[in-house]
Amino acid sequence: MITLANLKPAKGAIKKRKRIGRGPGSGFGKTAGRGMNGQKSRSGYSQKRGFEGGQMPLVRRIPKRGFTNKFRTEYNIVNLDSLEKIDLKEIKLDDFFEKRLVRNKRLKIKILGNGDLSRKIKIHAHSFSKTALDKIKKSGSEAIIIGGEGQ
Repeated sequence: MITLANLKPAKGAIKKRKRIGRGPGSGFGKTAGRGMNGQKSRSGYSQKRGFEGGQMPLVRRIPKRGFTNKFRTEYNIVNLDSLEKIDLKEIKLDDFFEKRLVRNKRLKIKILGNGDLSRKIKIHAHSFSKTALDKIKKSGSEAIIIGGEGQ
């Protein structure tokens, strides 16, 4: 009968730890599994990320395409259909975070035109898409741009 006193792991589930540098009988003595000479056998050796032993690394072999603008402005994106679900007459910046429409407080907020508004709302945001502005004006709502920026 199995009790807590005689529990054992399954056979082969536990292996002995490889003890390196403990004499010739262990099979990992002398060079401790590092082979003979060379940079990799020395103490303190660490390889650079992507190093392939002198072969041209994969990162440098693959052709590069396009351009990444490091000065781009990133936005938290909120659609009109998610604003429709909130029961507020005026939605300010703090409300986006309180209602968990947006997570990242460092990014600006941009309103996109996916969905429709059926009631009047005052929406404060850093930017609005053209379709969002059109739909907001159709519903009689008001879009207030923070920071005086355009789109």
